[in-house]
Parts: sequence; C-alpha cells; structure tokens
Amino acid sequence: MKKFIVLTSLCAVLFVGLTAFTNTASFFEVSKNLDIFTTLFKELNTYYVDEIKPDQLIQAGVDEMCNSLDPYTDYISEENLADYRTQTTGRYGGIGAIIGTRGEWVTITDPYDGFPAAKAGLRAGDKIISIDNKPAKKLASDDVSRLLKGKAGTSIVVKISRLQGDGSEKEETYTLTREEIEIKNVPYYGTINKDIGYIRLTGFTEKASNEVRNALNLLIAKDKIKGLVLDLRGNPGGLLNEAINIANVFVDKNVEIVSTKGKTEDQNKQYPTLNDPVDTRIPMTILVDGGSASAAEIVTGSMQDLDRAVVIGQRTYGKGLVQSTHSLPYNAKLKITTAKYYIPSGRCIQAINYADRAADGSVKRKADSLKVAFKTLGGRTVYDGVGIDPDIKMEAEKLSQIAIALITKNLVFDFATQYRSKNEAIGSAKNFQLTDKDYDEFVAYVNKQGFTYETRSEKLIDQLKETAEKEKAFGTIATDYETMKKAMEHDKTRDLYKEKKQIKAILEEEIASRYTLNAGRTEASFKNDEEITKAVEVLNDQAKLNSILKKN
Repeated sequence: MKKFIVLTSLCAVLFVGLTAFTNTASFFEVSKNLDIFTTLFKELNTYYVDEIKPDQLIQAGVDEMCNSLDPYTDYISEENLADYRTQTTGRYGGIGAIIGTRGEWVTITDPYDGFPAAKAGLRAGDKIISIDNKPAKKLASDDVSRLLKGKAGTSIVVKISRLQGDGSEKEETYTLTREEIEIKNVPYYGTINKDIGYIRLTGFTEKASNEVRNALNLLIAKDKIKGLVLDLRGNPGGLLNEAINIANVFVDKNVEIVSTKGKTEDQNKQYPTLNDPVDTRIPMTILVDGGSASAAEIVTGSMQDLDRAVVIGQRTYGKGLVQSTHSLPYNAKLKITTAKYYIPSGRCIQAINYADRAADGSVKRKADSLKVAFKTLGGRTVYDGVGIDPDIKMEAEKLSQIAIALITKNLVFDFATQYRSKNEAIGSAKNFQLTDKDYDEFVAYVNKQGFTYETRSEKLIDQLKETAEKEKAFGTIATDYETMKKAMEHDKTRDLYKEKKQIKAILEEEIASRYTLNAGRTEASFKNDEEITKAVEVLNDQAKLNSILKKN
C-alpha cells in the first residue's frame, strides 16, 4: 500500500497547489475528480474478483496521467531514483563498463577509459563467467549490471573468458575495486588535423560546461588550434544551466542565451551568461542531427542566433520544453514540464504542441508552412517551431541493409574481437585502415557464420504475399510472385563487396576502439565522416565562413 499512500499524498499536494489556479481550473472540478479517483481505487481494491496489486495499479494510473501530457513529464518512484540521479549527475558506483548480451553470456562491450575495468585490462568482447563466484550464464544484462554496481571502495571479483589468437578461450579472474564512475560529457577532444580542434559533447550533466571549457583551453594552449568543430550529434540534452554555461565558453559575459515562459510568474526568467568566455573569435562549426535535442538545441540555436558558429548536418529534434523536478512524499519525485524556452532571436523551436491532440490522442509535428521567421543578431533569417535548421544541410548517412544486419547480428563486434586477439597493435587510429586481405578475411568469417539477411525489396515482396493471402487473392499473383522472388535473390558475398566502403569504415571504428577505447573509435571515424570533412572545409575557408554568417 506504500504507493497508494504516496499517491494520496500526491493528490493532497496537488489539491493544495491547484487552489492557486482557480482562474484557469475550476476548484470544484479538481476536488471532484480527486475524490472520484481515490474512491474508485478503494472500490477496485475491495471488490475486484481477483487479487490485485495496488502498487502496480497506481503506477499504471500515474504513468497514464503523465503520458497524457507529454513524454517528458514523469513520476520517479523511490526505486528508480538512483537511475534518475545517474542521468542528471552522470555518476554511479561500479567498475566503469558498458555490457550487452551475446547469446547465453553478458559481454563487456565498452570499458570506460580511466576506470577500474579498463585499468585492470578488461576488454570489449570479454564474456562474464561469474561475479563474486555467482555464475553469470543466462543472466539478463540488467541483473549483471546490478551485481557489478555497488558502493565505491568495495571489492568485486569478476571471472571472464577471453578469445585467444588461436581461436581458443582462456578464463581469467580480476579483483576490482569499485569507484565512483563519472560518465564524461566530453568523451573525446583532440585535433582532426594539425590546427582544427574537435570536441565531442554527448550529454549535459552537472560538469558538462567545465569539461568543454577545459577541453577548449587545452586545445588552444597545447595544439594552437585555428578552428573548432563542436559535435552535438545524437546529444539528447540535459541540464539547462549547463547549456547556458557551455554557450558562455564561446560568447561574452551578460549575453542572454535563453528565456523561459511558463504558467506561473516564477517560471518567466531570463538566463544571461555569467562568466568570462574562453574565446569569442575562434572560427567554429557545430554538427547536429535529428537526435540533437533540448539543451543541445539551446547551445546550437544560441550560437546560430548570435552568428557565432556555422551549423552543419540535419534538422534537430525540436524540443523547446523545460522540465523541473518537484519532491513528493516517500522520496519520490515528479519531473514536470513547467515552461517553454526561447533562444536569443526570440524563437521557440518546440516542434510538437502536446496540448493539441487529435481525437485518438495522437500529436503531429508543426508543419513547415506554419513556421514564423526571426532574425539573427546579424540579420539572417531563421525559423521557429521545427527544431534548428542547419546553415549547411547534409543528408544523413544511410546504412545499407547488409550493414545493419552485420551490426545487429554482432558480426562486426565479434570480428573486431577476433582481430584484437590476433594483433597486439594497430598504430594511430586516425591512420588505421584495413587491408584488402583483412576485408577478405572478414568476408570469409561472415560466410562461415552462415550469415543471411533480407533486403528491403524482399521484405516488400513478402508483405505483398501476406496481404494477398489475407485477401484470398494470392492465387492470381502466385506466378508473378515467384518470378519476382527469384529475380531478387541476392548473393551476400557480392553485397559484402558492393558495400565494402561503408562496411570497412564501420569495421575500422570498431577495431580501433579495441585498442584505445572511445578515442580510437572517434579518431578512426574522422576520415570517413562527410560532415566532419565539410566542417573542416568551412573552417579552412574564412571567406566562406564569413559569407554564411554574413560577416564582413
């Protein structure tokens, strides 16, 4: 009944809080519906024919209540609070490694540089045999994760099985001391070439701005960079204040980066930069895609509105909503959308109006035809309501069907494990390239595994057959179906060579990560990344950069 007590306490909190909004919500309606809700629950609990679980029933009601508003308003129970804190702080106690299921075993897929797993010598591809003598075979990855995590300073014994160069496997035992793992917001910074710097920013937890500031300072002091690529692709956002402080790294003090507007007066705020910048003049590009959202869009949008950087890539996600966290009884939390944010030009880039739902509850993104024009500091035209449109739009790389199948079936991962077992070093990740002989070995490896996959055309043909059979019309097209099916039969070896360039690039990144972890993966990607190539091209052409930003 604990969650029922939590909910009734929540109802009481809402009841008191909502009395302040009698101008927009009827006090009577609020009171009536809270009474209906609690009475309904008590009747169900008392009279329903089968035994019910009150906590699950209440959780379902709370979840649906939040989901009916928007995807970001969320009830966080005491049981899930640790995961929520990890998301906002980037910290937890453990060994510092990403794990994943491979068949019957949970396997290490990415050790974090500088933390216990990597320092002890654990590698991607190591199968976890046992943890503190508890067998790990057939355990779910979540269960293994819970066993690996724990209070910093405590010891843990991990037995693994590692592939050897001759194809055999050898078991090894490691005694690790758990540490407070702090997931880096900047997993990599360095140089793409001799004078173009690169910072990869993947999150906005508590120390994100310090990491960006420190990275830029070092790139300027040590590498004497003359231009910067800030990579925000796939960054889902995070803390608002960190977004403001990151923008502050590149613009002067007392520049308004974002303002918020909500239902209550205390949500209407302006957020200027508060600190001295690192550098306000270094030429800068920002890489974005459809996964760049929220705080990542604040940084991108403010740099675009202030004509501080050229934005390259695809349109961003379009999340212009701000959440704040409210404490509830019994150590629970309510994460609630409280405001919309507006970047320096005055635009809000929120792409979906969740208050405007269709009869079936669905929502739609704002149409391009409804966009409203705004002006950047230098007079360039930008638009609201659809995310951030890049200054230089580029098509996102599309993985071939065979590449997707090779990744999802773990053949790229497993070949990289095999390659690492046979080769002690690869030299510089930036210059690492698989030879034609290496790629031939990969093809032979894939064929040996009995690899098969289905092309998009084959899927469509099979869907046609399934539909025709349901409509009892397949007999009329059976001959044509067999003819098309035979014509579309593919030779996977031929396809492996047809898509060699793309597959080879994926392999090189995965293999490089086995030697120098995330840094290797990132550096190996530089030579094949068209958006990075375009960013470097722009940064090396001051006239083009000035033309885009309309600067003299």
